[in-house]
Amino acid sequence: MYLPDDIPGAQVLITVKTYPLPSNKYNELVCTAGLLPSGKWIRLYPVPFRALPYADQYSKYHWVNLDLVRNTSDFRPESYRSKQGIDGIHVGEKVDTKNHWAKRKEYVLKEVFTSMEELIHLAKSSERKSLGTLKPREIVDFLIEPDEREWKPEWLDQLRQYNLFDLDEKGQGKVRSVIPKLPYKYSYKILSDRDKKPRKLMIEDWELGALYWNCLRQANGDEEEANRRVKQKYFDEFCAQKDLYLYLGTTKQFHLVAPNPFMIVGVFYPPKPKPSSKGSTQGNAQQLPLFGE
Repeated sequence: MYLPDDIPGAQVLITVKTYPLPSNKYNELVCTAGLLPSGKWIRLYPVPFRALPYADQYSKYHWVNLDLVRNTSDFRPESYRSKQGIDGIHVGEKVDTKNHWAKRKEYVLKEVFTSMEELIHLAKSSERKSLGTLKPREIVDFLIEPDEREWKPEWLDQLRQYNLFDLDEKGQGKVRSVIPKLPYKYSYKILSDRDKKPRKLMIEDWELGALYWNCLRQANGDEEEANRRVKQKYFDEFCAQKDLYLYLGTTKQFHLVAPNPFMIVGVFYPPKPKPSSKGSTQGNAQQLPLFGE
């Protein structure tokens, strides 16, 4: 057994938040995942993120405290849910990036794979592994492809039927806006150990979505310029200046049927160490991020 069915008082270091998807039951769903102090992966699903009180909304690298129970509707062993729903999720401290991300590395790098072939084998085996950290041998390219610009009409209709409201500063109800759909698909082409040709892995990461919308605002609506800035961050900067790792995850729908069921659900990008004048190592100076850490 991967872990017990019930894990009371669990602490999960959030490392993954995917871009939200409309849901006919929860308004929007965010696939959230993270690590127990032991280094074991946990997937928290469902999490209707915007339904959380503001004080209980968490960013990546926050500890969250909750009672976990296995999500029996999902065969993937890492899948759990909050036993008390969103009311049972309590946000703790955030792990900072001091000392070249030393504290984050302490948890994130406990188990790192270098071979996609090995990860896929574990996903297809009785272990059914569905989350992992990969250190690619090489990032070959960063691809940007046009995508549908609107959510499926049936999804929007379902959302409107629920007529969910937020409260404004005067305590009056206002219609909750639907998060905009990204009009582009983003992927890395990578090589891992034993790969003879590059693999294409789609990136489904909240940070990337936030980066695109921020860049679009900065570029005054120029999508070509916004995407140039996105690629500059994810390809030029991350590959040249960062010690890049990829968080990989599967979807329940394609885990058992896709030849490679993994997608990139997040990136881990501590500064790349470099020799100092005395032969020790130190991190590169970090640029200000275009999205929050």
